[in-house]
Amino acid sequence: MKVRVLYSGGQDSSLSAVLLEPFFDVELVTCSFGSASWRHAGRAAEAIGFPFRVLKLSPEVMEGCIDLMLKYGYPRYGINYVHLKALEAAAKGGGYVADGTRRDDHSPALTMAEVKSLEMRLDVQYIRPLAGYGRHAIDALVKQHFEIVEGPAIEKSDYESEIRSSIIEKYGKETVSRLFPQEHPQSRVMRRLQK
Repeated sequence: MKVRVLYSGGQDSSLSAVLLEPFFDVELVTCSFGSASWRHAGRAAEAIGFPFRVLKLSPEVMEGCIDLMLKYGYPRYGINYVHLKALEAAAKGGGYVADGTRRDDHSPALTMAEVKSLEMRLDVQYIRPLAGYGRHAIDALVKQHFEIVEGPAIEKSDYESEIRSSIIEKYGKETVSRLFPQEHPQSRVMRRLQK
């Protein structure tokens, strides 16, 4: 059975792929709005040994995301919106889709109604391999399986970097600083330690 895992090149989506590997043929999928940032995920996917492809999201998805962020004054609803659209893109053709969302994530995080709708509309099963893991357990597993780089400005292939760039282009850096007041640590997988 094949599962398409939304992939940023970071530790959470990489760990999800490894956890699914014994049970599925794993394909890593990065969604992009057209920038070249997907290359970071492509290099990480190659380094950990999984097939990889890029799916392009429409400009309307970006616009909808930014509209939600501006409406609410913070990124949560916009990121959740993009995440759902990315899962829908990956789910075309049915089967199984997965992501690297964790137990304690607020964003991205689908509601139960969104999960059921996704599964019914697209004849797909949605899997969250990290849903039962807290931060310390994930950190321990990551240390066993990957060499990573971490920091506030690590380049990886999540939609947030493209969204930030688009907001800067349309509304300026001040708007990005207002919508994203806190930098959160980023990671990118450099290689797999064991298989």
